[in-house]
Amino acid sequence: MTPIMFNLLLRSLWETILMTGASGLISLVFGLPLGLALVLTNKGGIAENAWINGILGAIINGFRSVPFIILLVALIPVTRLIVGTALGTWAAIVPLAIAATPYYARIAEVSLREVDRGLIDAVRAMGGNRWTIIREVLVPEALPGIVAGFTVTLVTLIGASAMAGAIGAGGLGDLAIRYGYQRFETTVMVAVVAVLIVLVCGIQWLGDRLVERLDHR
Repeated sequence: MTPIMFNLLLRSLWETILMTGASGLISLVFGLPLGLALVLTNKGGIAENAWINGILGAIINGFRSVPFIILLVALIPVTRLIVGTALGTWAAIVPLAIAATPYYARIAEVSLREVDRGLIDAVRAMGGNRWTIIREVLVPEALPGIVAGFTVTLVTLIGASAMAGAIGAGGLGDLAIRYGYQRFETTVMVAVVAVLIVLVCGIQWLGDRLVERLDHR
């Protein structure tokens, strides 16, 4: 691989990390509260509300049912409105975050549902309010699952960011398409695949180690 291609590989790696990190952070900030809202408003929840739960569930399911490549194209007007352009790394963060948020919300919901109901009832019996239950029981007890789910979300985002490269988003996917596929440079394609494998394995390893530290069972 030439020095020029090596520099392109490093730049594309940074773009992929930026897309994945920024969209992952956004999905965490908005997805976790959505997951909490689904659990709290569900039947038997501490803030049971069938209407809110049904509306939130329908919106989340609606976004999750749309294939990412279609969502990517459909959100071009929204991306232009927010970022000012539909091309480039920053533009790709918008559809990536919108796709990842409902995905992570469902993962967080599953983790929060697994919290022992007895602990929640015990805190309520001692006079704990909703915020106390969320802060002291739900989130701490579900934290290993929340982190594990976030790790899975980041790995999924790496694959999605590579797909976004097909429409000029930059990153490793764009490099693989423009040079590895269109110019038949096998070395570039192999290098991109190798870097993606290392990146995914690294994120998964870090996530697993963090879950081990948080899980005291």
